[in-house]
Amino acid sequence: MLSQKAKYALRALLVLAQCKKDEPVHIADLAASENISRKFLEATLLELRKHGLLTSLRGPRGGYHLAKPASDISFGEVIRIIDGPLAPLPCASVTAFRLCSDCPDPHGCSIRWVMQRVRDATAGVLDECTLADAVGKRPVAFRAADLRRRAPKTRASRRLGSYAG
Repeated sequence: MLSQKAKYALRALLVLAQCKKDEPVHIADLAASENISRKFLEATLLELRKHGLLTSLRGPRGGYHLAKPASDISFGEVIRIIDGPLAPLPCASVTAFRLCSDCPDPHGCSIRWVMQRVRDATAGVLDECTLADAVGKRPVAFRAADLRRRAPKTRASRRLGSYAG
């Protein structure tokens, strides 16, 4: 699950993606516009700056701006910086692989196989979507009834007579 810190980082970056490079945004303005604690935002932006996503200027005309074009910053990159690997289990991670303590054979583990597919699908979406892609986009509104009608039935749901979820 996406941490609140990563969500705040993405919100702040999306604001900065809409600003001109020669007009840095003061952290107080950014925190106020996104309703984020200034102290928490400072720590988050510092982390992003250390990883080369932001630059900052001091002084009355200072503030933060993107260090590279919004089209070159993916959601996956930001989330990995803030939250770490995208894999749901350490044994499914590409960048932080670790054996599960209770698994005798990771190469024959069906759970690992599924979690690798989850990791790949998640990384595919997050690495493909950039800040530039997401600026101004809004999720499609839906009703729960529409979702139930569209959701494919799983084997378990057919057996139980309802939709899993």
